[in-house]
Amino acid sequence: QVQLVESGGGLVQAGGSLRLSCAASGRTFGSYDMGWFRQAPGKEREFVAALSWSGSRTAYADSVKGRFTISRGNAKNTVYLQMNSLNPADTAVYYCAADVRGVLGTRADEYDYWGQGTQVTVSS
Repeated sequence: QVQLVESGGGLVQAGGSLRLSCAASGRTFGSYDMGWFRQAPGKEREFVAALSWSGSRTAYADSVKGRFTISRGNAKNTVYLQMNSLNPADTAVYYCAADVRGVLGTRADEYDYWGQGTQVTVSS
């Protein structure tokens, strides 16, 4: 069983930065691919970024490419999402997720464990 807890969300002005963290528990967490998704009010949950368990592969949504960076802590039990040049369209609840099959997926149904989410609000 894997438990994921996100933190680091908040209110930021357009052009600002935030770093989200996802702390995980579970002995095999280090062997899972990890992803970040977001969901804005009235919209479906959408893919943001993914990172392979080894850290050698990443994937990003076009809307965040060049602005967001996904990474893993040295102990591999924390995953980060560095978000720069934020704009109001980035406002959403951000979720981290773990994929036990290692497909580096971009769909929510490819992930097996989810955190509770952290709110990010970008003001104009």
